[in-house]
Amino acid sequence: TMAATMTSTHTGRLRAAALFTLSAFLAASALGLSAAAAAPRSEKPAYAPECLDTSAKPRAPGVLNVHLVPHTHDDVGWLKTVDQYYIGSKQDIYKAGVQYILDTVTDYLLLNPDRKFTYVEMAFFKRWWDEQTEEKQEKVKKLVDEGQLTFANGGWCMHDEAAAHYVGMVDQTTRGHRFLKETFGYVPRVGWQLDPFGHSATQAYLMGVDLGFDAMVLGRSDHADLSKRLLEQATEMLWAPSETFGREKTILTQIRPDGNYQPPP
Repeated sequence: TMAATMTSTHTGRLRAAALFTLSAFLAASALGLSAAAAAPRSEKPAYAPECLDTSAKPRAPGVLNVHLVPHTHDDVGWLKTVDQYYIGSKQDIYKAGVQYILDTVTDYLLLNPDRKFTYVEMAFFKRWWDEQTEEKQEKVKKLVDEGQLTFANGGWCMHDEAAAHYVGMVDQTTRGHRFLKETFGYVPRVGWQLDPFGHSATQAYLMGVDLGFDAMVLGRSDHADLSKRLLEQATEMLWAPSETFGREKTILTQIRPDGNYQPPP
């Protein structure tokens, strides 16, 4: 499950964290990728590094199990335009080329059934999907069916929660979810709001349990609130965003302990 462990994302400045903050670095490491070099557009990468054992490990008493969630956060426009982020131009402004991330990730997932990856922003994924051959699309559908490629949040982008109007939040989420449902029969189960600058009850109320989410992961948060939560070991909670509906709207929520979506110190 793309579940409950680590985190990432924001829209007004949705940044291509895929290029390579922790998450992207973990994604690259766990998948055996080179963060610097993208595989060419072919069904088989030019090289196949030694495979890491990424299969699930049994729990053992006294042992801390660490879950890595390989993923990427790709801003649907921030320092560059959407097109520049996608095709990889203007590298002097920001090193980002989303099409190459998706090319490389899917190539390496196909090489090893134990590998998994989580993607978020459908604005980029649908554009990439439409460019693929029917043969490649069938292979990607198989990756989704077998749980190797999963989707969190599933909106067109990772929207802001402060300046955005709730109608826009609902509409862009609906657009992304409709694409996933019609293309893969897939319904995201985890909210993935890692980059918005702050979080609102509107998000948890409208895009929580009623959207089908089992849990929500938050990235950025107020420094004073985060410090208090860290002291009280309260970075995970049951968020009840509505006084009217009470526990009916409650959703399991994790707040990233680093206040963003970087690797642990």
